[in-house]
Amino acid sequence: MTVLEQGQIQIHTENIFPIIKKAVYSGHEVFLRELVSNAADAISKRRMAAMAGDCSEGEEGKVAIRIDREQKTITISDNGIGMTADEVKRYINQVAFSSAEDFLEKYKQEEDAIIGHFGLGFYSSFMVAREVELVSRSARPDSEAVKWRCDGSPNFSLEGSQRDEAGTDVILHLMEEELEYLEPARLRNLITQYCDFMPVSVELEGETVNKKVAPWRQSARELSDQDYIDLYHYLYPFQGDPLLWVHLNTDYPYTLQGILFFPKASGRADWEKGEIRLYCNQVYVSDSIKEIVPRYLLPLRGVIDSPDIPLNVSRSALQTDRRVRSIGNFVAKKVADRLRSLKQDDPKTYAEAWDALAPFVKIGAMEDEKFADQVSELVLFGTTADASDQPGEEPIAAGEKAYTTLASYRNRQGSDQANRVLYCSDEIAQAGALSLWTGQGAEVLLAETVIDSQFIPWLETKHDELKFQRVDAELDDSLRDDKPEFSDQDGETQSESLRTLIKDALANDKVTIQVQALKGGDEAPAALILLPEQMRRINDIGALMEQRFPGLPDHHVLLVNRRHPLVEGLLKLNAVSVLVGSDASAASPSQQLAGNLARHLYDMARLSVGGLEPNELAGFQTRSTKLLAALMERGI
Repeated sequence: MTVLEQGQIQIHTENIFPIIKKAVYSGHEVFLRELVSNAADAISKRRMAAMAGDCSEGEEGKVAIRIDREQKTITISDNGIGMTADEVKRYINQVAFSSAEDFLEKYKQEEDAIIGHFGLGFYSSFMVAREVELVSRSARPDSEAVKWRCDGSPNFSLEGSQRDEAGTDVILHLMEEELEYLEPARLRNLITQYCDFMPVSVELEGETVNKKVAPWRQSARELSDQDYIDLYHYLYPFQGDPLLWVHLNTDYPYTLQGILFFPKASGRADWEKGEIRLYCNQVYVSDSIKEIVPRYLLPLRGVIDSPDIPLNVSRSALQTDRRVRSIGNFVAKKVADRLRSLKQDDPKTYAEAWDALAPFVKIGAMEDEKFADQVSELVLFGTTADASDQPGEEPIAAGEKAYTTLASYRNRQGSDQANRVLYCSDEIAQAGALSLWTGQGAEVLLAETVIDSQFIPWLETKHDELKFQRVDAELDDSLRDDKPEFSDQDGETQSESLRTLIKDALANDKVTIQVQALKGGDEAPAALILLPEQMRRINDIGALMEQRFPGLPDHHVLLVNRRHPLVEGLLKLNAVSVLVGSDASAASPSQQLAGNLARHLYDMARLSVGGLEPNELAGFQTRSTKLLAALMERGI
């Protein structure tokens, strides 16, 4: 074969410097993505040139991958536009001179059909190959095939060759340490990962591997609900059905398509890296798009496809600029629009989905002021109020729960309570206080323990007039029995004597003891722990910073209900113990029993709010057993 030319590749140092460091690509396997993308570009170019009458259209475009185990080669072939000798010298020998950019200057149409724009993708071959051959024949009339060969050094050879049809073969002579790519299963996985939705057929050993059709490039009107669900199952196997989805499509000021899914609550949300996949013209780029999507939307799943997102030369990392931030704002707005339309059109479905949606909406509102304005009327709280029987009215029924907006809750409160918002963050730990409020007809919002510990203070900064009060923070007059209390012959009331008894039994100055008569009869708790709102919030913030469970603050209030039968029994026992033990030098059995019962009241109140540490539970059990035995001996 006649050698047409020999020489050295002309390197544009200002563009090639990153690749010299070999830090351009995140992994060797992307060579297949780059070469198949180049092949798809060549097919698109041939179609565009044929429309202009510059070459024949040829058969339907396809990319074929062949393995030769004996020769230790992989061949990536296409039936695209091909290259002449001059074009090979221009586009291959001058590293980083992008053929795509040059081609688009001539054919100013369908720009987003061209995948690559950097001219470096071809040179990813040398990450796995010790030698690369390129055999190409241009689709333009009267073209002859040429062969280019390079061993990874700046030296190359270019000579005439044979190829019956227009197109290009890239033949990789693999390094010994890269022979894993001779395994069909390995290549099949890479095709599925990177080229699955590429708009041309990608064949491996004669079999088409990729799906070709990218649903997100279709109009939402063309897709059924099942089409969306099927895509979700394909992208995220064994994850169940999505909660709902958002179809993205815009062509100004940038081109972007995509489908984002809200997953059902799974407990494995990734708030740092994310699970949304980034594509560029249907070619997979990355699953780490934290530079594009706001952090609060990262745990969404799905696809964003845009040729306008600025990638580095490897297409594996993103470059942050104003356009990227604009895309992030667009995605956030479309998510907010989707949630708003769902709440308006189907409030019941929205309420049923709220528990899974809440983290995105609340964290997003706190982190993004624009998003906060967009979702201000979309935030729901669980409520103790009965759901409305009228469609579209609040509270909204969702299963066994009811939900309401903050504005609707405030409208239902009396004018004197319009700025106070009662809430409960743990229906079990705060059950006693919660029952006191609801027993008197108060509506209480049900908050989420983790997120709302930050979201509620944020809401207060947005609404200066509002005061959020947890049900166990304090009690107002509506919960107290205002019957007068009489004093004994020494001028001491039952409340005062009970307070003294419990104070002596606990011997803990950090616990403030209050004695009240509470409404609710036997249903009201005998004793409960009150945590002043600001003190508790300070404790919660400290625990959050130290990444530990908040626990019970050292300083808290023990509220004892003197109308409860158990407390009334304690009062009688204390009265007897005073009479019997008044002249004794040591505490009488009655006094000991009264003290133990007082301690038990406190232990039970702490236990209900999770205030007993694990190492204290054994002592609590021992004291409880002894107390029961002592009560049985007395026939109580």
